[in-house]
Amino acid sequence: MSKFQFKQFALEQDRCAMKIGTDGVLLGAWTPIQNNPFSILDIGTGTGIIALMLSQRSAAEQIDALEIDDEAYEQATDNFENSPWNNRLFCFHAGLEEFVEEPEDEYDLIVSNPPFYTEDYKSENEQRDLARFTDAMPFEDLIEAAALLLSENGIFSVIIPFKEEENFIALANQCELYPVKITRVKGTPTTEIKRSLLAFSRNENAKTEIDELIIETARHIYTSEYIELTKDFYLKM
Repeated sequence: MSKFQFKQFALEQDRCAMKIGTDGVLLGAWTPIQNNPFSILDIGTGTGIIALMLSQRSAAEQIDALEIDDEAYEQATDNFENSPWNNRLFCFHAGLEEFVEEPEDEYDLIVSNPPFYTEDYKSENEQRDLARFTDAMPFEDLIEAAALLLSENGIFSVIIPFKEEENFIALANQCELYPVKITRVKGTPTTEIKRSLLAFSRNENAKTEIDELIIETARHIYTSEYIELTKDFYLKM
């Protein structure tokens, strides 16, 4: 299915290696926006899903996205142009390194659903590998960029594998970014924790709010928490 329809916008994804998945939707719906961001940066935007969700959720006037892959960049740009918020959205065709060399702006919110397959295998599809493998964007580079580009009261928000959580928080700590919210995600009540949603700020004394989110109790039977989180987006929620 190439076209993906949400309540307030639709996306094409036929040219993107990384299709729309639960991770992106979770991050777009979960990311804290209590600081009323004026400017948002989505690093490695893919289809543009997270930037679009944050356009729907926030009043931010500047929503920038970054995408290195040619096809995904073109797709995100089209998806932005076809959305109700096209005057607030802009996609840069660049890698992170290139983007941070001459930072123009600070951002009140930085989000990323980074490529994070650290396992040793690679598939035959190079484009998909680039989208999925950590060597495309190491966590260190992502965190350093966030520390450089984040405004004083800004929030940096990511979704990563749970097994990487401790390491990611330690790296963020080195860049003086401290967790304010951690949500650990399980597919069902009996499965192990699979993902960590993490939000950081520059406030060393902030209290960390920690909770857990279970997506479904049985196949396609979604928990009330998951429905509450995603109901403004999914058509059938």
